[in-house]
Amino acid sequence: MTATAEVTSTTLAPSEQSDLGFGRVLSEQVHGRFLTHDGESRTHKYGLGAQYAERFYLNALGARWFVFLGWLLGSMLLINGIFALAYVALGQSALEGGEASQVADPFLRALSFSVAVFTTNGTGAMHPVGPTAHWLVVIESLVGPLSLLGAGGLLVARLTRPRMRLRFSESAIVAPYRDGRGLMFRFVNAQPGQLTDLQANVTLVRYEDVRGVRERRFHQLTLERNSVQFFPLHWTVVHPIRAGSPLLGVTPESLRASEAELLILVNAHEETFSTRVTARSSYSWDEVRWDVKFASIFTSAPDGAVAIDVERLDRTERLDEGTTSTPAALESSPGSSPPRPK
Repeated sequence: MTATAEVTSTTLAPSEQSDLGFGRVLSEQVHGRFLTHDGESRTHKYGLGAQYAERFYLNALGARWFVFLGWLLGSMLLINGIFALAYVALGQSALEGGEASQVADPFLRALSFSVAVFTTNGTGAMHPVGPTAHWLVVIESLVGPLSLLGAGGLLVARLTRPRMRLRFSESAIVAPYRDGRGLMFRFVNAQPGQLTDLQANVTLVRYEDVRGVRERRFHQLTLERNSVQFFPLHWTVVHPIRAGSPLLGVTPESLRASEAELLILVNAHEETFSTRVTARSSYSWDEVRWDVKFASIFTSAPDGAVAIDVERLDRTERLDEGTTSTPAALESSPGSSPPRPK
């Protein structure tokens, strides 16, 4: 009891509280980025078994519709094909009454019979002959409805699952911003559903020289705005590089040397299901571009409404060399210095 009380009352250091839940040990041992650009975690957990069913379920929910439907149709055809081969292997006498179908090929006739049994639609005049054929029909009549029930359950789960699919720009950029520089990226809602009350959180992860020791530290970046109430088009997220910013004086060389990564978390209210949804992304140091600015994404619409062209999301315009790859004069003004990256 005493030990539990002591652990509960312990206060973490500020640097440990800002690690986003990765933990100090993990932060030091991970090599490379924490998240992929698509927001997938690069961590693994062992000792839980293969978890084939759980992984299959999650993959089925997360797959794109054409992939999901393709696998679903392919699986149904494969199962029915296996049963059809089993019927054919029993010989032509295993199934009778198929002459009326005017299908001469034994496999196609058996496949038609298998699909009828699998879907419980009725086989018509065709019927099995012999105990082995009857047992195959019994097994398939159980496998079929259970498979259709599972497929229907996955379909309902996909249709009723709240989700948010944001399309992030291919690169983050350091561009001119209000007589200085700003770290920017932008994203759009890739689905027709409406999102409101968006909140963005951007964390800089990099190695720093702390009392002569190279340690990985986390810094939550202050944004020009960290929330928007309406999200009809796109959002360019900006971190102004000014006094107090951990990126003060940053250059391409220092960003590379510190193995920096930007971790992005966006949550919003999804109006279709009236619930909160989240999306993640990440930019590694080599996915940050310098001496560029985002090209305009706006375009004209026939009815005069404001519109954007999502194909322009990644487009940038080149600036003179050194425009943003060298610190702006504003960053040399008196102020607190950020931790020194290493």
